[in-house]
Amino acid sequence: MARIDYWHTTMPFLGTRKIAAKLKEEGYSAGRKLVRSYMQEMGIHAVYPKANLSKRNFKDAIVPYLLRNKVVLFPNQVWSIDITYIKMYHGHMYLTAIIDWFSRKIVGWTLSDTLDTQPVMETVRKAVERCGIPAILNSDQGSQFTSDEYKQLLKSLHIRQSMDGKSRWADNIMIERWFRSLKTEMIYINEFRTPKELRRGIGEYVDTYNRIRPHAALDNRTPEQIYSACFQPPATTSAGLDGMPLAC
Repeated sequence: MARIDYWHTTMPFLGTRKIAAKLKEEGYSAGRKLVRSYMQEMGIHAVYPKANLSKRNFKDAIVPYLLRNKVVLFPNQVWSIDITYIKMYHGHMYLTAIIDWFSRKIVGWTLSDTLDTQPVMETVRKAVERCGIPAILNSDQGSQFTSDEYKQLLKSLHIRQSMDGKSRWADNIMIERWFRSLKTEMIYINEFRTPKELRRGIGEYVDTYNRIRPHAALDNRTPEQIYSACFQPPATTSAGLDGMPLAC
């Protein structure tokens, strides 16, 4: 599963057949069926257009993608949320994280041993409590984000929900890029033996990423500097207007 995650992170367009071939090159006796089974368990899939074979009740749970040609002008205008598989020395965990599009700051994250909806909702609640309410929160079409519980949470917070197009990995590119950096810079070069060690490692990486390391895309400033330049104490309610700043 760790190697599947590596190849999917490096080349997200690889399907089960090609990943199985890469594993065989590395000496693993893993066939296509096993790779498919593990990818389903990990909640990942190859990124390429597919025929839409969804059942109607699933289609009804999908909401439109609101960010096409969207100009993001201030913090808390758009957040992205996603889940990724994280390997450990023995076993694995799942990381849910939320990134602010304008500042690229990680505003919330949660580590869990399941792909349930509850860790996702916990991440949203913690991010809102710490940073205020975003106008839009974008995700993929995973079952956690199409669930009634998640939808009701966003509705109660007056957050507009947005979803990627089917199999359009690039629609949520901001958080996907951050996951890739986290894995290549920290996860793949360490062997975390316990969830406590992993949680501490991710916390240190997030802190360095947010507060210390300059980013070329931010004119060599940090996400925290960009975000804090407009930050005010978290509001208790959202203005609910796409064009009105909630943090500036």
